[in-house]
Amino acid sequence: MVGRPRSEEARRAILRAALGLCARDGYPNVTLKGIAEAAGVGRQTLYRWWQTKGEVLLEAVADLAGTELAPPPESGDPWRDLETFLGETFTLVDGVASRAVVGLMADAQSDPVFAARLQAELIEPRRRILRTVLERGALPAGVDPGLAVDVVFGVMWYRLLNRHAPVDTALADEICALLARIR
Repeated sequence: MVGRPRSEEARRAILRAALGLCARDGYPNVTLKGIAEAAGVGRQTLYRWWQTKGEVLLEAVADLAGTELAPPPESGDPWRDLETFLGETFTLVDGVASRAVVGLMADAQSDPVFAARLQAELIEPRRRILRTVLERGALPAGVDPGLAVDVVFGVMWYRLLNRHAPVDTALADEICALLARIR
């Protein structure tokens, strides 16, 4: 027997509620019961589609970030392309998604299955796009694009986890300037 089809209206309400609760209360304080109540759906609806709050919030963040990921169109200026991609990425992470992605990363540390899913659905697609953008000419010959990706996203994660400085368009500009200096 196949289950009842997912209601897109209920799904969207659940994802909005999960992000709203995460922004208001912090990731550790979000519960499936709270999400269901905030979304105006029964807990059974939530449990039919997701088993954990991490699964709900991963889908919510991926949905927020957009499922059809592609590098920005080539402008002919690899630095402008890099600034565009980093600016959009950091603006997204600077908002409600920041609390969620930090919580998701924390959950992934003790759950290898969830870690693989987080990697596949959220982290690796963005790494591929950044690498593509960097390979358009923003790196000098001999610089490993994979290491450059690690450096860029390493700065982002360090700031998200330590909360000592913002992850925003100013950071995107600073990283672009730093990478330009190694040319």
